[in-house]
Order: sequence, then structure tokens, then C-alpha cells
Amino acid sequence: MAATLVLLLFAASAPSPLYGIYQAEFAFSALTLTAIYAAYAIAGVATLLFAGRLSDHLGRRPVLLTALALDIVSMLLFVAADSVMTLFLGRVVAGIGTALGAGVVSAWLLDLRPTDARLASVLTGVGTLLGLGLGAFVSGLFVEFGPDPLHLVFWALAAAYALTAVLILAIPETVARRGRWLSSMRPMIGVPAAVRPIFMASAPALVGMWALAGLYLSLGPSLAIAILQAESRLAGGLVILALAGTGALTSYLFRYADPGTTLIRGCLVLLGGVGVTLIGVWLNAATVLYGGSALAGAGLGPAFSAFVRIVAPLAPAESRGALIGAIYVVTYLSFSIPAVIGGAAVTVFGLPATTFGYGVVVMALSAVTTVAVSRRMARV
Repeated sequence: MAATLVLLLFAASAPSPLYGIYQAEFAFSALTLTAIYAAYAIAGVATLLFAGRLSDHLGRRPVLLTALALDIVSMLLFVAADSVMTLFLGRVVAGIGTALGAGVVSAWLLDLRPTDARLASVLTGVGTLLGLGLGAFVSGLFVEFGPDPLHLVFWALAAAYALTAVLILAIPETVARRGRWLSSMRPMIGVPAAVRPIFMASAPALVGMWALAGLYLSLGPSLAIAILQAESRLAGGLVILALAGTGALTSYLFRYADPGTTLIRGCLVLLGGVGVTLIGVWLNAATVLYGGSALAGAGLGPAFSAFVRIVAPLAPAESRGALIGAIYVVTYLSFSIPAVIGGAAVTVFGLPATTFGYGVVVMALSAVTTVAVSRRMARV
């Protein structure tokens, strides 16, 4: 199940190293590029709102198989891509499939090990970041060394999703099918009163973390290629792996650390990592860019994991689903809207200037959270 989650998240980042090629081939702006990227997140938000609880009524297996089928369709749309509209459609279908599937995997992991909630949360956090990082890296490898740069990675992923669907049949179903599934599609999100103070104190960092991830997934490869002055799609994938891969590793390493302390320190590390990244952009130094990206990931991963570990236990059992929905909605919106704003800014101010402005905002949000959470913990 954990491997399935990693594979599902490939769909989010696999197109990232190819965006520059699509941009040249279809002649669209940086704003259009980030809008194509953001279509994935917007579709994911809608799916989480309306279909996040479907597997509780229809069973885990049929919903996950549907998600895998949607990801296969998405990959085939990218194979057939001949216009900007096809790219948009491919991203929307991928957003629906991945959001639907990731939610089922998280629930199924908990079903399979009901006495070990920590395991499910750790695997979910690590699997998400690892999938994002590896998806871009593997795609970059295929583009750089494969025989069919625009299509090979998508054919491979479509085959992998089909094989995963077969393997899923061997995993025991944990939810009995029951009726009234239409009622489950009523959106239910919210932050319980007991959680609001720490949620609001931590929200700036939550926005900053995933806005940074959105910048990397949409414009990160273009930035790396511009600094290296070489058309290397592998280099573009590596900058995403530096951020998300390091985030996955450090999330796992700090899984037993005190969440309050980890959140504060993670925000500080994220702040420092973004600062180093901006220095790399200013110096036009690729090694500093990659080092800063890895440092930012080392803050992002543990901080996000700590945030979830802090707020989830504070919510009553009957409100946890609504709380997780609220977290995901904030995450997806932070993932997409700032990236589109960044894409618009690139068309006016250029990529380096936009990166500086974007980075300063992320640093400010991390600093605000550090102060707010520190004060909150001092009162407890």
C-alpha cells in the first residue's frame, strides 16, 4: 500500500521536467505553464471535498481501482498531448485520480494496522514527499536518456498503474459495501474549536511550505536549467528531488521527535534553506541552489509531519475527518494558487526576480509561524 501511494504521487511531478519542452513546442507563457500545473491541485481539492469518504461506503478496493484507472487515462492523455488543452485535461484527470487514491491508501493503511496509527501517518507523509521527488527524478532520467522523451515515462507509468491494480486484488478488503454513498459526497471540512489556536498559529507555515513545493514543481526545473545554462531535464528533476526527497527522509528520521519542537525547528530550517537557495540564484551557482533546496526540504518534511501530529489528536474522533479535509484543502490551495501568481509574475518581472520575491514571502511566513507557535507553546 505504501508503494502504491508513492506511485500515485508520481503523477503529480512526472510532467514537471517536461514543461519546458511543452512550452517550446506549444508556445505558451509561464503563466499558462503554472496554470496547467495548478489544474492538478484544483481538481484534487474538488475530489477531496466531494469524494473523500466514498471508500467508507463502497469499499477501499473499488475506489482505489477507479483511482488507478483514472491515472492510466491521465498518462495516456499526456502520450496523446497535441495542444495546451490536452495538457490541462491530463492534469485534471491526474488530480482527481491521485487525490482519490491517496485518500483511500491512507485509510486502508490504518485499517490494516489499526493499533498503530503512527505507522499510517508516517507512511502517508513520507510516501507523499518521496513520490513527488522520485516522480520528477525518474521522469528526468527517462527524458535525458530514453528513446522517446515526451512519451516513454507516461507509457511506463500507465503500465505500472495497471500492474498495481492487479496486485491490489490480493490485498484484503477491510470495508463492507453499504448504501447511502451519495450522502457521503456532501463536503465536510472544518477546524474544531480545540484545534483552532494552534491551527491558526501554524497556518502561515503550512501555506509557505506548500507554496514553496508548488514553485519547485512548476518553475523549479526551468530555474535549474537557466542557472546551469544547459538543456538538462535530469537537472530539472534533481532540484525537485533535492527538496521532496530530503523532506521524505527527514520526516522519517524525526518521526518520534516532540512535534511542537520539531515544528518550530523545521520552520527555522525551512527559512534558512530558502535563504541559501536565493543566494544560489543570486550567485548563479547551481551547487548552492541544490544545497539550499535540500536544506529547505529538511525543514519542510518534519515541520509538516509535526503539524499533523500536533493538531490531529486535539480533534474529537467525530471531527478528525473534517479536520484532515481542512488540512488538505489548505495544502492543495497553497500548492496551486501561489504558483499561478508566480507564473504571472515571471511574465512581467522574469524568473530570477520572481523567485526572490516568492522566497522572501515563504521566509516571512515561516518566521511568523515560528514566533506564533513558540508563544503558543509558552502558554501551555
